[in-house]
Amino acid sequence: MQAIFEQYDWDVKDYQVLQQGLINKTYLVETKKGDFILQTINHQVFKNPNAIDFNINLISSFLKKNNPKYLFTHLVANKKGETLTIIDGLYYRAFVKIDGHALTVLENENQAKLAATQFANFTHELINLDCQQLQVTIPDFHNLNLRYAQFINAIKTGDVNRINDSKEAIAFLESQNELVTIYKQFIGHKDAKQRVTHHDTKISNVLFNKEANAICVIDLDTVMPGYYISDVGDMCRTYLCKVSEEEKQLDLITVDPKRWDAIKNGYLSKMEYHLSEFELDHLSYSGQYMIYMQALRFLTDHLNMDSYYGSNYEGQNYIRALNQIELLKRFNEII
Repeated sequence: MQAIFEQYDWDVKDYQVLQQGLINKTYLVETKKGDFILQTINHQVFKNPNAIDFNINLISSFLKKNNPKYLFTHLVANKKGETLTIIDGLYYRAFVKIDGHALTVLENENQAKLAATQFANFTHELINLDCQQLQVTIPDFHNLNLRYAQFINAIKTGDVNRINDSKEAIAFLESQNELVTIYKQFIGHKDAKQRVTHHDTKISNVLFNKEANAICVIDLDTVMPGYYISDVGDMCRTYLCKVSEEEKQLDLITVDPKRWDAIKNGYLSKMEYHLSEFELDHLSYSGQYMIYMQALRFLTDHLNMDSYYGSNYEGQNYIRALNQIELLKRFNEII
């Protein structure tokens, strides 16, 4: 750690691990210059950390020029003037610590509205930044065509026993393939535009202050050119239900209509006049698209013997798939 600190010329008073997740490892570093967030970038997940670094710096430069008051996680340069530090094959980046906290669980519809407003405002503030300048950090991340093709392939080549045991779930997902047709029509339509899109709009990627107001979007590794249905869809998938994708009791999976209204109202408060009528007509589809895609991905991985997500217990990805199937059914009931 001292070798890393020296790269930033930090006189460190103390440091601690804030998060040691599957993707990035995060530290809080207290120095005489102030407090910083230090992160590793998992280059097994993100094959090109330089692309992430490029994107954040591009957005940072745009905001400093066009709206310097916008609260943003600007990168901190090391002694060489670089914002990506490589030591022993590991990639590090640093930010000035912003005074705020992230939620692990969404508690009410007001938090959903505040978070949706922040993600919408992020795209709104960058509406004049040509999103095609951004580099793709995860190719085909939200490509439903690909995910459905992978699912169909898994039905043919996956584990025979798991395929037999999953027939009901497979049949349901096949019955919903009109959602793939709609996706193809959407991305091919002249009025569906790509914009600067976050792609990972779970509640933990928004900072809240002591007054419980959402103040800042964080975790920009998946920011790429994308369609708004990715951001709204991911909010639907992670905000609508009070239990998580890990819940085994399917009767606990319900959709709160107030949270759906909160997502819509929050997002449209900043983005409505940017979206075409065609795009606005697909607001509900956003939720169907993302929930369905995640159900496909979980069941595909289950049939492929948990080769992508892995599992902590036998059948975990099957349970996750059933969870998302139930969520899709419940969402379809309220739209």
